[in-house]
Amino acid sequence: MIDLRSDTVTAPTEAMRAAMARAEVGDDVYGEDPTVRELEERVASLFGHEAALFTPTGSLANVLAVAALVGAGQEVLCESRAHIARAELGVHGAVTGLTMRTWSHPGGQVDHAAIADLHAPDMGPFFVRTAAISVENTHNFAGGAVLPLADLQQLRSFADEHATAIHLDGARIWNAHVATGVPLAAYGAVADMLAVCLSKGLGAPVGSLVIGSRERIAEARVRRKRLGAGLRQVGILAAAGLHALDHHVERLADDHAHARLLAEAAGVDPATVDTNVVVIDRADAADYVARAGQQGVRVSAVGPRTVRLVTHLDVSRADAERAAVVLARL
Repeated sequence: MIDLRSDTVTAPTEAMRAAMARAEVGDDVYGEDPTVRELEERVASLFGHEAALFTPTGSLANVLAVAALVGAGQEVLCESRAHIARAELGVHGAVTGLTMRTWSHPGGQVDHAAIADLHAPDMGPFFVRTAAISVENTHNFAGGAVLPLADLQQLRSFADEHATAIHLDGARIWNAHVATGVPLAAYGAVADMLAVCLSKGLGAPVGSLVIGSRERIAEARVRRKRLGAGLRQVGILAAAGLHALDHHVERLADDHAHARLLAEAAGVDPATVDTNVVVIDRADAADYVARAGQQGVRVSAVGPRTVRLVTHLDVSRADAERAAVVLARL
């Protein structure tokens, strides 16, 4: 099987497993795991922020990042297909008590006019106040779309003018960085809090990080423990993240090239594919997924007429070419 359901399906490479096996560890709840501290300090520095916190999942990283900016009864604005709105099982409202309103853009982009229209200042005890704006880069359900830096910088200016924070869901920010050449620190500069993932394109088995100021990360550490995610000798997992940063970032360009190959085979304009995600509009999405699986290619339906396929570390050029034959046939 060639598995294109997600870039989360990768297995650790042998070199990554070796790095994990020799990791120096300690009790991270006591702040004594040196490998975790190294990873957190390195990632915070990459994005130009003061501190970072390791989490086992990207959803938890987003919960902690957004909760640091938006209190109970306040709201966060985001695009209608954002991961925090669509794919985290309502955890933000259920656990932290915030509310959420959305704008809709066909390409998952920042819509400045819509955001300005939605944004609610503090108008007293009768109205919900907008505390933060969340953006996703790359945007998963918009086909791995990259958000242009200029748009993010314009949003930053708007947020500053209105005393509003910005959360950046950067689960695949590494793909945006490789696709555009924009420095990670430039993306970091537009956000008050970020969440970045190691277990998608970078191929680590587990792990994300919350990034922000020392004060906010200290608060996030308490929230992480409160939610049952205090971790012990987690340096074994952090070592996988460090290895991924050393060896798996630049190679994301291969995944992007493979995605464009598959897009063309599936009848999608490859020029519309920014990174490693391809979205196919099919009225017969479920049947398409089943027929692809019967021919050795796993893809996923992410809507009644939407099929998604994602390239990753475990899909070689030869795999992509074989999958392309199947997609072209379908």
